[in-house]
Amino acid sequence: MSLFIPVTVGERKVSDIAQDRRRLLIATSGAGVVAAAATAVPFVASLTPSGRARAAGAPVEADVSALRVGEMMTVEWRGKPVWILRRTPEMLARLEAHEDRLADSVSAEPMQPGYAANRHRSINPEFLVVVGICTHLGCSPSEKFAPGTASGMPADWPGGFLCPCHGSIFDLAGRVFLSQPAPVNLEVPPHTWLSATTLVVGEDESGQA
Repeated sequence: MSLFIPVTVGERKVSDIAQDRRRLLIATSGAGVVAAAATAVPFVASLTPSGRARAAGAPVEADVSALRVGEMMTVEWRGKPVWILRRTPEMLARLEAHEDRLADSVSAEPMQPGYAANRHRSINPEFLVVVGICTHLGCSPSEKFAPGTASGMPADWPGGFLCPCHGSIFDLAGRVFLSQPAPVNLEVPPHTWLSATTLVVGEDESGQA
């Protein structure tokens, strides 16, 4: 049988000091757990998709009521720029004059919605809806809407888009010209009209995305 004799240090017993140390150790350990949990919450949150990421694949509504004839606006769908060009009657008329210079004048390539398989490549001829990314290596073409030298292009230029990276040229329907680095026309995304001024990009009438 052991005999424990409390030893006094100053006014305090050694046993009291040991108990204080145990309490301090427990309190410190608890604080560490709380701190670790607090650190883990932002870390876990950073692994969850943001609202923007979750919405990246969702259809996008575009109000074109303020878009004037001859102007273009851009919306983002799935992280890609989608161009909406409101074409003038003159722009539409010029689409017929150079079809012999195009690689795929009616979008016969099976990469487009059925409603892109026509000269204007859209549901509503007045509005062109295309993904603004060159089909060669993913650069973004520049606007060259004015015909001829007014856009800094050759005299027979009908108006359209020029890719600054490798020189691919597309007309005002996003159709690629012959012998260009870009192999196919600009992509027409799924789209439909909710009204005369509200366009939905990313979904068509059948609900297909």
